[in-house]
Amino acid sequence: MQADPPVQISALFEQLRRASRADPAPTLAERQDRLQRLLALIDRHEAAFTQAISQDFSHRSAHETRLAETLVVRSAIRHAQAHLKGWMRVRRMPTALHFLPGYNRLQSQPLGVVGIVSPWNYPLQLALSPAVAALAAGNRVMLKPSELTPAFSERLALAVREHFASDEMAVVTGDASVARQVVQLPLDHLFFTGSTAVGRQVALAAAANLTPVTLELGGKSPAILDVSVRLVEAAPRLAYGKLLNAGQTCVAPDHLLVPRGQSESVASSLRAAIAALYPTLRDNPDYTAIISPAHQARLQALLDDALAKGARAIVVNLAQEDLGPTRKMAPTLLLGVKPDMRVMQEEIFGPLLPIVEYDRPDDAIAMVNQGERPLALYWFGENPAARDRVLARTISGGVTINDCLWHLGQEDQPFGGVGASGQGSYHGEWGFRTFSHDKPVFYQARLAGTAWLRPPYGQRFEQLMALLKRIT
Repeated sequence: MQADPPVQISALFEQLRRASRADPAPTLAERQDRLQRLLALIDRHEAAFTQAISQDFSHRSAHETRLAETLVVRSAIRHAQAHLKGWMRVRRMPTALHFLPGYNRLQSQPLGVVGIVSPWNYPLQLALSPAVAALAAGNRVMLKPSELTPAFSERLALAVREHFASDEMAVVTGDASVARQVVQLPLDHLFFTGSTAVGRQVALAAAANLTPVTLELGGKSPAILDVSVRLVEAAPRLAYGKLLNAGQTCVAPDHLLVPRGQSESVASSLRAAIAALYPTLRDNPDYTAIISPAHQARLQALLDDALAKGARAIVVNLAQEDLGPTRKMAPTLLLGVKPDMRVMQEEIFGPLLPIVEYDRPDDAIAMVNQGERPLALYWFGENPAARDRVLARTISGGVTINDCLWHLGQEDQPFGGVGASGQGSYHGEWGFRTFSHDKPVFYQARLAGTAWLRPPYGQRFEQLMALLKRIT
C-alpha cells in the first residue's frame, strides 16, 4: 500500500481546516445529511468491506464482520440521527442569585478538524464509530486506517471519496510513518485506538501542538468467576467473548480468575463450550485467522514461554487439524500459570486463555488491582453482595456482569478506558460531547446588580460583600 506523501497530507489537512473555519457551525440538516451519507456508504459497500477485511486476515468470519462491525456502526449512526437535535440544543444552566436577572446558557460547538487513527482488529468499526460522533458534532474528519489491513483501507478510501467531499472527510493510507505525520498535525482533536505502548507515543506527539486526545487502548481484562457462578451459562458466554475474532478484541477476557480447586471443572466446561462453537477450525468459516505472521509468532512465543515454565495447555482442536498453512490458531486453555510467564504480563490478543485460581474473593480483587487498570472487567455469579464488592473495589473502563463484551455495544452509555487502558470516552452523546466544545455564555440584563461591585469601593461595597458571603 503506497503511503500518502507528507505534502499531500499537510495540504489535505489545510483544506479540511479552511472548510471548518469557513463553516464553523454546520446546521442540523447538514449534519444529518453527512450521517445519512455515511449510512449509505455502509449499505452500499458492506459486501466489499467484508471481502476486503477477510482478505487482510487471510480469513475473517463474514458473520463476525457484519455483527461486530457494520451492525455496530449502523446502530451508532441511527442513534445519532434520532438524538442529534437534542444534543445540539442550547442548554439552560443555573444562574447564581446575585447575577440575576442575567442568565447562563451552554452552547455546543464543533472543535474543527478531528484526526482518527484506527487499528486493524475491527478496521471498519473502530474507524467509523468515532467518525459518526465527530460528524454528528459538526467536525471535519481526517482518518488514518491501519497498514495491516491494506485491502480494507484502500476500499474505505475509495468509498469515502465517493460519498464525501475531500473537505468533509478524507482517508489517508500508508504505513506507520503516515500515522506519525497525522498525529503531529495541529488537529483540533485526535482520537487513537491501539496498544498502550503506541498510545503513549501518540499522546507525546499530540502534546507538541496541545492537541487534546482520546485514547482507546487495552490491557489485561480479567473475568472473575465467583463461587456462586453457574458454569452451564457462563462457559458458552466466556467462550464466545474470548474467541470472537479469534480473541483479537480489545475487550476480550484476557484471563480467568476462578475459586481454588475449580480450574479443572472450569476448563472442562470451557472446552465443551468452545467445541460446540467451533467443532472444526481449518475450513470453518466462523473461525477467524490471526491478522499476520508476526502476530501469530508472538502468540506462539507466549504459549511456548508458558509451557517452558510449567503451564499445562488444553488445546481445543477436536478434529486435530493441521492449521499451519491457514494462519489460524487453535483455542488453548492454560492451567498452572505463574505471574512470571509472559502470558500473564502482556496483553494476549489472541485465542490463549490462562486460568488462575484464587483463595478468597478479596484475593481476586487484589489480583486485579495489582495490575494496570483494565479496559474491561467481567464478573460471573449469582451473589449480589459479592458482585457489588467487586464493582466497588476495582477500577476498569467498563464492566459486563454475567457475560462478555456487551457493555461496548451500549449507545446510551459511554465507552472508554481508564489509566493505562485509555482516557476519554465516546459512543452516543458521550462521543458528541468528546468532539464538541461546550461554550458557556452569560447573558447580562439591562439592569444588572453587578454594577454595584464597581469602584469606587467603600462602605456600600463592604455591605454587598457581607451579603454575598451569606447567600453564596
